[in-house]
Amino acid sequence: MLKAKLVAATTLTAAVLTIAPGAFSSAVGEEIRFMCSSDGNECVAIEEIIKRFEAENPGVDVIMDEVSYKAVLESLPVQLAAGTGPDLAKVTDLGGLNKYYLDIKPYVDANYWEESFGETLNWYRSGPDDDGIYGMHSQLTITGPYINQTLFEQAGVAVPAADADWDSWAEAARQVAKATETRFPMAMDRSGHRIAGPAISNGAKLFDDKGEPILVDAGFTGFVEKFVRWHNDGTMARDVWGGSGGTSYQDAAQEFINGELVYYYSGSWQVQRMDTGIGDAFDWKVVGSPCGPAACSGMPGGAGIVGFKATKSPETVARLIDFLAQEQNYADLTAKSLNIPAHAAVAAKGVDYAGASPTAAKALNTWGQQVSTISPVAYAYQGYKNNRAMFNITLQRVSQAIVGEMSVEEAMKRAKDDLKQALAAAAN
Repeated sequence: MLKAKLVAATTLTAAVLTIAPGAFSSAVGEEIRFMCSSDGNECVAIEEIIKRFEAENPGVDVIMDEVSYKAVLESLPVQLAAGTGPDLAKVTDLGGLNKYYLDIKPYVDANYWEESFGETLNWYRSGPDDDGIYGMHSQLTITGPYINQTLFEQAGVAVPAADADWDSWAEAARQVAKATETRFPMAMDRSGHRIAGPAISNGAKLFDDKGEPILVDAGFTGFVEKFVRWHNDGTMARDVWGGSGGTSYQDAAQEFINGELVYYYSGSWQVQRMDTGIGDAFDWKVVGSPCGPAACSGMPGGAGIVGFKATKSPETVARLIDFLAQEQNYADLTAKSLNIPAHAAVAAKGVDYAGASPTAAKALNTWGQQVSTISPVAYAYQGYKNNRAMFNITLQRVSQAIVGEMSVEEAMKRAKDDLKQALAAAAN
């Protein structure tokens, strides 16, 4: 269900009734609907800045509908296709929804946007020939692991080194879980995006020499084989990937917060949730993505705020997004929501996470340091306009291999066929 801000009723007086028709709509104002999902308090932090916007723009009423992340992934595209979507939203399928985006370039200072957001602007565009400005990257993220440090200490198991590989981490997590009788050694979010970084580290190219997507190769298949094996031998929490069908998203954050999980591969957006949910129950920390023969890479990504061209108030929507993108407002949003900034000037000056605990602040700094380890393949994958189809194919076929519906070999063969069909459909 949507959690919408209540709109105060307006009492029409006799004076209002005498206003000329041309001025009446301005007096009543514009109602803008904003769909937002949040891992922590992002929507609340955004809404605080929106209140400033409303104060500077009398007559504009922004109604925020806070929904689940699953609703943004699954319901928003359906709404947009039917022409019933919101005026703007916080999204993660950056390039995949491009055909619905409002180009705000005519309404903003394009130079400021190019200087401030640089390469992330390309993630929202339809291709190399598109120079539109569609989204403000509000939440730069990187995927990677969290560990329960207290469990490692209780087990007397050394935390693997920064350049440790996946096998070393799996062995350490199993040892810790056994020694402490912890329910799950490892878990990874059920997401095609999440498994991409480990596959790339293992040598997955994802694209051929011409830049065309291939998804499945030896590096990709090699990590999937290992991943499936870990689900079968109890190293990975089986229900995260094996408990859902299709392309449904599932995380394991609550299991980690509850102390039931030694090692959790998720991403930087979970910091606030961990900080709030764990408190002083145990010590936790962020560690670097495990290495493979090709890299030690996570996946870049995150969320951005976009307007939709079906809106009846394009100028107001553009003005609101531009307001959120101004340096001080963006800095406030980043600090309050405990995120890594995508705004160049804000990143250069550094963020004062004043409201964060020492643990959360350290975690955020650790995430920031990992940006330099991201593979060029990962950046290319994140910017590819059809990556959502590739993520979903990965999710569906790997899950089927995990639950035993088919072998890894058959799942990879099906994935190749799925990709051909998806690209053909996208071309039409």
